[in-house]
Amino acid sequence: MDRRNFLSMSGLGVAGLMIPFGNVIAAEALLVPLDVARKKTLADIALNAAKAAGASYCDARIGRYLRQFVITREDKVQNVVNTESTGIGIRVLVDGAWGFAATNQLNNDAVAKAAQQAAAIARANAKNQTSKVELAKTPGVGEVAWKTPIRKNAMEVAIKEKADLLLGVNAAAINAGASFVNSMLFLVNEQKYFASTDGSYIDQDVHRIWAPMTITAIDKASGKFRTRDGLSAPMGMGFEYLDGAASGKVALPNGAVAYNKSYDMLADAVAAAKQAQQKLTAPSVKPGKYDLVLDPSHTWLTIHESIGHPLELDRVLGYEANYAGTSFATLDKQKSGFKYGSDQVTVFADKTQEGSLGAVGFDDEGVKTKRWNLIKDGILVDYQTIRDQAHILGKTESDGCCYADSWSSVQFQRMANVSLAPGKSKLSVADMVKDVDNGIYIVGAGSFSIDQQRYNAQFGGQLFYEIKNGKITGMLEDVAYQIRTPEFWNSCVAVCDDSDYRLGGSFFDGKGQPGQVSAVSHGSSTARFNGVNVINTARKLG
Repeated sequence: MDRRNFLSMSGLGVAGLMIPFGNVIAAEALLVPLDVARKKTLADIALNAAKAAGASYCDARIGRYLRQFVITREDKVQNVVNTESTGIGIRVLVDGAWGFAATNQLNNDAVAKAAQQAAAIARANAKNQTSKVELAKTPGVGEVAWKTPIRKNAMEVAIKEKADLLLGVNAAAINAGASFVNSMLFLVNEQKYFASTDGSYIDQDVHRIWAPMTITAIDKASGKFRTRDGLSAPMGMGFEYLDGAASGKVALPNGAVAYNKSYDMLADAVAAAKQAQQKLTAPSVKPGKYDLVLDPSHTWLTIHESIGHPLELDRVLGYEANYAGTSFATLDKQKSGFKYGSDQVTVFADKTQEGSLGAVGFDDEGVKTKRWNLIKDGILVDYQTIRDQAHILGKTESDGCCYADSWSSVQFQRMANVSLAPGKSKLSVADMVKDVDNGIYIVGAGSFSIDQQRYNAQFGGQLFYEIKNGKITGMLEDVAYQIRTPEFWNSCVAVCDDSDYRLGGSFFDGKGQPGQVSAVSHGSSTARFNGVNVINTARKLG
């Protein structure tokens, strides 16, 4: 499930039906944690039962996954959903093969039985496996804990306060000229306990928040309509993200306002209503080659699709082909020093970045998270790996990219936070725009499509502004640009400095079969790409 589909469905008021897992509970129950000592006892039962059944390795993940969605439209609350899912997933190695089993019965006998079942599955798998799993070593860390550094737990905030916030946002947008408004709050708390025969007992408390909205303006005379989505980024933060602090606002050269680590949802709704109306009369773009200036609120999606996914090692190896295929960035390219982008392009993976969606202390294999380069000065230098892939690249340790969206799902490789590094020289967005003779400035993410090798793609946006002779002259509409991944990234001629660096991201990134969702951030500063092909999305053939 991608962001576009989720938002379109939630606009119909059925987002609660699309929650991938969980039992509906009272909001107050979201605040009741599991006892850590009890989790350790259950984990030890699983580890001992697995070893007694012949496992050479075992890990157990006891998870309590909490979600709260508040969904509104205009002056109505359409849905409030609180869900909870709790259980244990047990993964084992027997005779060099994986086995996995899970149960939501957190008693001694049920946990031991699940471990035995996992061992039996692994033993059966080993009979048909042509090569044994090679698991990179990771040190046991003993009993440790990690928590998202939040100031205000969103689950503790009253439903009424959240609903009042959204309804106030909607009213402000309507008063500013919007015809329709959808606004939502998506809140997640993952309470995850990991234990393994390596000697780790890791208790983590992970929080995420997202406040999306879609504003629609209609020309009643013609029936024409235009929308503008909110410019919030989903974040690994608490409710403090919605405090609307002035320090979180970023003034853009076109007069628009973007956001960093604090979001003023009401102010953005008013701006969105006005901009949606402006889009109704904005001239349609003339197709051709343009220099593009891409705001971080837009660039995150291009990074996600054309770098993040193609550098997942399972896609590179052809092990994973669901959700838009494998990857053009094959191992021979990394070995030959493939020029993925220009010298301006350094892309790093980072599971430690504060405020990001993917930030955790340890992944779902007990590997301590870190930062590492994927592309260095334009050269492809590395991929994203997990423990049973590391040896393929000659690595001695995992990159810490393993994740499961539930205790009942087996963990597998998921994307780290993948970001474009800021430019090394001082450069503001205004100074970047001054040097553009014929260009388009794009803010916000929109529709996209990409091929099965992550090589050819097309991206839209939320706001488009024409740049002529170093000045923004006005709004454009019907803009999308087409890329071939390496050509596009090699056309990057400048990246603004770290004062402009901001995060965007995907709250519901789909992968796998059966499908799982994860949340991942992508940071960048504003970046310029020269000579990119722009098409007119309103043009009709015939």
